[in-house]
Amino acid sequence: MLFKFAREAGEKLREGIANVAEGIKERIQGHKTEVKDLHVEESGDRIVLKGKARNRAEAEKAIVAAGNTPGVEEVESQLDIEDEPNQTVFYTVKSGDTLSKIAKEHYGDAMKYPVIFEANTPMLSDPDKIYPGQTLRIPSLG
Repeated sequence: MLFKFAREAGEKLREGIANVAEGIKERIQGHKTEVKDLHVEESGDRIVLKGKARNRAEAEKAIVAAGNTPGVEEVESQLDIEDEPNQTVFYTVKSGDTLSKIAKEHYGDAMKYPVIFEANTPMLSDPDKIYPGQTLRIPSLG
């Protein structure tokens, strides 16, 4: 499955990373995202993810962590998913958005913003740092 992202949105990889694929793999694994045998390939502005995710939420976390990296425009997910998927919406951040505003729009309750924040780690490191053009996963509450 192919996912599109804003090429220049997102948080830069840490200094000293040899290449984008290595940095994305480190980001995903460093935040204990449950993807076994993770393999990340870079082809121009496309990233290909391979491995086995514990569930759809873990696969989607890996996808948004990869896609919200400057220079990445597409993420091709070849991840196998062990559990049945939950229904998730992908949302592109607009100017003036906050996680609270997005939570209010999708859940009817601004105080549910931690659900969105948690669903987007490791890509988000602070709930107050979202940027126009970033793609966030908005999981169902069910």
